Amino acid sequence: MKIKDFGVEQWMNEYETKAKYNLGETCVSSFSIHSLCETAGVNEKEFADKLVNRRLTYGAIEGSVPLKEQITRLYQNLTPAEIVTEHGAIGANNLVLNTVVEPGDEVIAVTPTYQQLQSIPEAIGATVKLLPLKRENNYLPDADQLRSLISPKTKLIVINNPDNPTGSLMSKEGLMTIINIAKSVDAYILCDEVYRHLTQTDEYSPSIIDLYDKGISTSSFSKVFSLAGIRLGWIATHDKQLMRVLLSHRDYATISCGQLDEMVGTLALEHQDAILKRNRTIIRKNLAILEEWVKKEPHISWLKPKAGTTTLLHYDFDIPSAEFCDRLMKEYHTLLVPGSCFDIEHSLRIGYAFEAENLKKGLEQVSAFMKELD
Repeated sequence: MKIKDFGVEQWMNEYETKAKYNLGETCVSSFSIHSLCETAGVNEKEFADKLVNRRLTYGAIEGSVPLKEQITRLYQNLTPAEIVTEHGAIGANNLVLNTVVEPGDEVIAVTPTYQQLQSIPEAIGATVKLLPLKRENNYLPDADQLRSLISPKTKLIVINNPDNPTGSLMSKEGLMTIINIAKSVDAYILCDEVYRHLTQTDEYSPSIIDLYDKGISTSSFSKVFSLAGIRLGWIATHDKQLMRVLLSHRDYATISCGQLDEMVGTLALEHQDAILKRNRTIIRKNLAILEEWVKKEPHISWLKPKAGTTTLLHYDFDIPSAEFCDRLMKEYHTLLVPGSCFDIEHSLRIGYAFEAENLKKGLEQVSAFMKELD
């Protein structure tokens, strides 16, 4: 199977470990086991004893029941049987796309978004129609344009909410508009929800599966719960027939996820309120820092994000974004992701969910580089 190079992942692979200031990071400040126990308010020694004494069998093939019971708390009307675990959201998305999409199908995918959601269906042999998220529309899907793209051959609509890289957030009303369009041709909707719950306000942000029986939610522990290192994610859907087919395909690639990973994930979700409070505090404090910086930079403009951990910064220098970011790394040891990885030139993706002091120092380096360009 021929597939496009994964632009953002290859950029991060090339530069991430070399950066002094990594402004490309998308996870909220990562936990250690120690800091997770501290935030959760649990006895670290007791939890460590459980870890070291667990026999390392395959474990529950479709995901541990205690873990899936905790995942249901993130949705409104979900049962453990409607969840299956995977190796991160990237594994969850891969399984869904390779299960649902066949050669000759039509798939509609928003852009910009995580490239996996567009390139895998294309590589399978589907016709992928792109639905652009435009700055003048607050990076939200345009319903009329979606209607113009949909056809009786449309099998799947792929969205990302909150969106990476823009930080836009669709409301319940916006999701219902897309659902009603999908219903007109009986299409599935896959919603990558890895940043869901990381909002700038406190109201509940609905999942696609709260609203649509043919909705498919994918998510993980990486962004929202600061546990990228356990490489654990999940698929949730109310569609029983789809779940049966997903499990059949999964047998060929996954078998099960790691027992120790699932233990850590279960602990985190048992104390999800404390973790969400900590992580929302981080993103709200840091977004305010970023907003003040943007106000002071004459060459930078943006649309302030509503949710997630990333946003796009637009600049007015006559220099391609890959060159901008390459020079920034080589001269100032600071990592940003070029907008060209998302097909939006003269823009930069920045993450703002890590330690505040590192964010401030990294932004100082970007300012110094732009003064050089000026």
